[in-house]
Amino acid sequence: MSGSRKTYEEAGVSLATAESIVERLRAAVESTGAEGFGGFAGLYPLDADRFLAASMDSVGSKLMLARRAGRLHWAGMDLAAHCINDVLCTGADPLLLLDYVAANRIDAEQIAELIEGAAEVCRAAGCMLIGGETAELPGIYQEAELDFAGTCVGLVERDRVIDGSRCEAGDVVIGLPSNGLHTNGFSLVRTLVGSGDFDSELLLAPHRLYLDEIRDLRARTDLKALAHVTGGGILGNLSRVLPGGLAARIDWESWNRPPVFAWLAERGVEEDELRRVFNLGIGMCAVLTEAPDGALVIGELR
Repeated sequence: MSGSRKTYEEAGVSLATAESIVERLRAAVESTGAEGFGGFAGLYPLDADRFLAASMDSVGSKLMLARRAGRLHWAGMDLAAHCINDVLCTGADPLLLLDYVAANRIDAEQIAELIEGAAEVCRAAGCMLIGGETAELPGIYQEAELDFAGTCVGLVERDRVIDGSRCEAGDVVIGLPSNGLHTNGFSLVRTLVGSGDFDSELLLAPHRLYLDEIRDLRARTDLKALAHVTGGGILGNLSRVLPGGLAARIDWESWNRPPVFAWLAERGVEEDELRRVFNLGIGMCAVLTEAPDGALVIGELR
């Protein structure tokens, strides 16, 4: 089906507003002594040799579809993978995860499914799920709806920090495939789904964890930058880790997209909006001087 043009902003989310808020907050954050604001994880100097890396995120409105489909275990996996991947972008090893669950009314079974899903990914990453908070907040959350957020903390030696500062023109960008939509763009997806039935396998496939792939890359090559492709798409997230004056040129035909992106296009989401909002099948980008054997090269810096 074709239909009218569908955009994220029409679904109620403005990426431009989000970017402007980040810039407004920069001075306040940096006044506390923090550095690297706007990256995928913040760095705290633990001692002369090490940093703690920390990041916080949520599953967002994907939870609404996950609850309808009985896939809250997957949503728990989404949270842990998203938070851990952000910390991995600094070169850190994940240490711990804290979670926050809030709802109009607490349903013990739903909470258990979320936490068990998060724990599954934490075990795979060697990351402890050490605690969290559960809040029942009628009047704030809609009836039957819930929210799930988390904070991941990792550890990285100063001489192993990955921050993009060494990137230069001519470096290659390689892509690590996604499972589909991961955890971004669901306000738009929900407007397309409406109140009808939907294919949960197509739309809700869990967010991939990239720990093993990143460790393999570090062992084989000089890894200059990592960008977790979340809200803002490939170019928007690469720009967060590249030095000023550099930009990525992406070959959009260099990989096969998961079927869910054709599903979006058939429902009126145009190519420029797909590129601006979604990962389009690439969940993590790495910048290297040259690509190792077998890597999926999707672009270069200029």
